[in-house]
Amino acid sequence: MPARRFLAAACGAALALALPGASIAQEAGGPLQAVDIFSLEMAADPQIAPDGSRVVYQRRSNDIMTDRTRSALWIVDYDGDDHRPLVTGDGDYTSPRWSPDGDRVAYIASENDETQLRVFWFEGGQTTTLAKLPAGANGLTWSPDGEMLAFTMFTRGEGPQVDVGLPDQPPGAEWADSALVDETTVYEFDGIGEIPDGNSQIYVISADGGAPRQLTSAETGNIGGLSWSPDSQRLYYSLSASAEDGFDFNEADIYAVPAAGGDPEQMTDFPGAERSPRPSPDGETLAWLGYENRYLSNQDAHLYLMNVDGGEPRAVLPDHDRAIDAAEWDSSGRGLWIQYDDSGQKVLAHVSRDGDLDPMTDRLGGLTFGRPYTSGAFSVSDNDRFAATLAGPHDLANVGVGRRRGRGVDVITDVNDDVLGQRDLAEIEEITWESSADGREMEGWIAYPPDFDPEQSWPLILEIHGGPHATYGPVFSAEVQLYAAAGYIVLYTNPRGSTSYGEDFANLIDKDYPGEDVDDLLSGIDAVVERGFIDEDRLFVTGGSGGGVLSAWLIGADDRFAAAAVGKPVINWTSFTLAADIGPSIMPYWFGEAPWENPEAYWERSPLSLVGNVEAPTLVFVGAEDRRTPVFESEQFYNALQIRGIESRLVRIPGAFHGIADSRPSRLLQKAGHVIAWFDEHDPGAEGSSEE
Repeated sequence: MPARRFLAAACGAALALALPGASIAQEAGGPLQAVDIFSLEMAADPQIAPDGSRVVYQRRSNDIMTDRTRSALWIVDYDGDDHRPLVTGDGDYTSPRWSPDGDRVAYIASENDETQLRVFWFEGGQTTTLAKLPAGANGLTWSPDGEMLAFTMFTRGEGPQVDVGLPDQPPGAEWADSALVDETTVYEFDGIGEIPDGNSQIYVISADGGAPRQLTSAETGNIGGLSWSPDSQRLYYSLSASAEDGFDFNEADIYAVPAAGGDPEQMTDFPGAERSPRPSPDGETLAWLGYENRYLSNQDAHLYLMNVDGGEPRAVLPDHDRAIDAAEWDSSGRGLWIQYDDSGQKVLAHVSRDGDLDPMTDRLGGLTFGRPYTSGAFSVSDNDRFAATLAGPHDLANVGVGRRRGRGVDVITDVNDDVLGQRDLAEIEEITWESSADGREMEGWIAYPPDFDPEQSWPLILEIHGGPHATYGPVFSAEVQLYAAAGYIVLYTNPRGSTSYGEDFANLIDKDYPGEDVDDLLSGIDAVVERGFIDEDRLFVTGGSGGGVLSAWLIGADDRFAAAAVGKPVINWTSFTLAADIGPSIMPYWFGEAPWENPEAYWERSPLSLVGNVEAPTLVFVGAEDRRTPVFESEQFYNALQIRGIESRLVRIPGAFHGIADSRPSRLLQKAGHVIAWFDEHDPGAEGSSEE
């Protein structure tokens, strides 16, 4: 089978293999195969023991029989020895957390539609079930004295009650479900659907078992960032997007609640977001991540310190122009470990209280199967060792370890050698160029087909990331690898608006998106074409979410593309703002005014305004349950193309929310397969294409 044709057929073959007794063993060599997706694994959430001797991590594997990503818990010594499973079974096992003494690991087990909090004891290898959790759990954390565990759990509440005069329902009668009643804009969310009445609350439970005890009763808002005071007497947390602040995701405050029960105490009340509170080991200083709300579409989080008794906060790295997304104290309390993105790379670093920054590694990543977004996770021990997810262009996350005073990191697992180690993968090359908009330098990466020959002429796919405030990097991407395996050169980039290049760079598109980021992308194509091995008649463009916005805009503004695949886009900013799950936050942060106040501004930035110019055959795809960029956005674009007589196709993925490729392995393959099939059909240089 020609390389360009394998993917669509392999997608069908992969799904057909999900039969009893089916084998997915593949012959070694050759490019990545669609069926390989079901064999991929990653090491996630690595938790190093308090003494730094071992690491427990979540090993995520794709299961071809259930079409699900499953999680087991594995353990490995710091030096890479004794690598073995710790907790496995027919369910998902997540959130491993070491007890302060290192003699136990607590974790969440989800089996047979039931979720439990369990503890594994290393002495004797016994497992204890502490509690059944009817609504799951997040933020699991031990008290420093080892006597309690805390977590958050959704707790049912009573929504609006309206007496509409219905008669009593007779015994045994089967009536329709009651109406869903809402009185705020927060009634649905992507990945959930309809939000049930209630809210997430903090619970504590004895490490010996018993009934979980509820500590908070927040009526609205998102609780997160749980951390204990060193004396185990109270819990710090953040509360964001509450009714009091208008459900604004860019507003959050820090609270403390007594572990024994009582009223929460508000610790911060600054204009903006204060999240991820972490008390110092001596309990006297509170660290958090946050920013002052300036109503920009992108606002980078900084690291702040404040006395727990109050006072003015102090920025630790006031001139560090990169968003910090995680921070943990070192054991001495003289500094913190932090994580941030820098030019498409995820960095783990140590910073002193005085702001002395010491980067450890920029190789964190590998926690997304589909596209090459930055990612990463780490944990630290009491003796300044760390464990982190390390990755690269040709592999997903593995467990890496290192120490503060040492240099370099050691990768101590290799979970994909049996799959990716046997494939000829696309080589990834960094590329920079000057934007035609203003001469500003842009960065991106080229993925070359395994059989690339610069003397031949090749088709090119421009793949655009979402967000738009997000960042791609030189990390493994199943979708990029599958496109390259199918015979396409792939260019993926970080145009202006992307994060990891500083707040000013990200806000070049503030109140102006799409804008000159379009010029950045077209200049990137020009830079690759200038190398001489791209056929300019065989240019293609695709992207999802924010990448779908830009894909739709590009084909309305430029006629160079042979075909496009527009994924889950915003097509009409007015309809999106008034119906998406995050729509209300678009007005103040993306436009600064409501659509009825300035409808022209919303229309001028809507790709639908350019649909009359589109000539490229266009595939439109979306998750059928998408609440982030609702399905009707894709349908508007598709119907407009159909009315104009432009060759087009609408693909809806049943059951999928916004993150199509993240939800089930076969959905990743359906998405990539439909894109490849569409481009193959409309490639003027491909044998048997509809363009011939």
